[in-house]
Amino acid sequence: MRKYNWKKILVRAFWLLAGIGMIVLLGAAMQKKDQKQCADVKIEITGVEKHLFIDEKDVMDILNAAGPVTGKQLSILNVRAMETVVERNPWVRNAEMFFDNNQVLQVKIEERQPVARVFTLEGSSFYLDSSSLRLPLSDKLSARVPTFTGFPSDNEKLAKPDSALLNNIVKLGQYILADSFWMAQVSQIAITPLSNFELVPVIGDHIVVLGNAEGLDKKFKRLYTFYQKAWLQNGINTYEKLDVQYDKQVVAVKKGTAKSMVDSARSLAIMKSLLEQARTDMTDSSGLSEMTKTNLLKSVKDTVRKTKPVLLVVKSPVKQSKKTNSSVVKNNKTNIQTLSKGKKPKPKARKQITKKPVVKVSQPKAVMEKNK
Repeated sequence: MRKYNWKKILVRAFWLLAGIGMIVLLGAAMQKKDQKQCADVKIEITGVEKHLFIDEKDVMDILNAAGPVTGKQLSILNVRAMETVVERNPWVRNAEMFFDNNQVLQVKIEERQPVARVFTLEGSSFYLDSSSLRLPLSDKLSARVPTFTGFPSDNEKLAKPDSALLNNIVKLGQYILADSFWMAQVSQIAITPLSNFELVPVIGDHIVVLGNAEGLDKKFKRLYTFYQKAWLQNGINTYEKLDVQYDKQVVAVKKGTAKSMVDSARSLAIMKSLLEQARTDMTDSSGLSEMTKTNLLKSVKDTVRKTKPVLLVVKSPVKQSKKTNSSVVKNNKTNIQTLSKGKKPKPKARKQITKKPVVKVSQPKAVMEKNK
């Protein structure tokens, strides 16, 4: 006859009944809770420090778009759907909602923080957050962030180079935001056609050529060191351009130097075109006419007088060789005329005796025989 362990059976039956009872009680409690109404809404916004582009009123307007939330039964309110609706706002990074034991809707909003304001070539403007997302402007306030000008595109879908440029803007904007000195010193950042950056400072009449967004820490350290040393010696308005994009150096251009370099390059280009014109005239005819020579000389003098190029001050060795050749020919003519008259040429001083390969002894002898 089979024996049953009644003690074990009773223990299992007890736990089974207890589990069923717990489920029933939990279902009843949940049903009772769903019948309760939302008592209040509490909103907490994080992710920003000094400015709020979305406030509690904006969040309440979004939640109450389909009717007031307060007073509705909890079973009607879909928390997940409300989170999705709130996250559609471009300034909301993340939204979390839940009901506490007092039937209060707890709303936690993480707001996006702008790191740069960008102006395009067509005149539009937008903000950028840390994830390179473009954010619209706000009617409430303006964020104090680094300003970038000259962004090339207004398209919704950007090309790969423009997307990379946005990432570099975010990188540079975050670096400037993290330093109070550069936030106070940098007025705006201009974007060049080569997607590089030039800083326009608040203090000082100069431009800082920064280059790309690589090695920002070293570049700004070199610039800060230059500010500390050079400005104390030469003054704050001595230079018109500071180039810090090269490693371990700062290229400083004093005021007026850049214009001289441009004038020199312009004058060289004009001189080159005049030289080409002269070569063309010499190729077309046996030589330059007097009118062409006069006009060419006048054009060169006017160009040198107006531009005063720096690079044209160097003396040309070709002119010296022409002078030497002309003096040699002149001396040769004198010797030939003297020998043709039957006179013996006077010996020259030792200082003037030089080997002249142009003079040949056979030529004067031929002249003497002809005269005889």
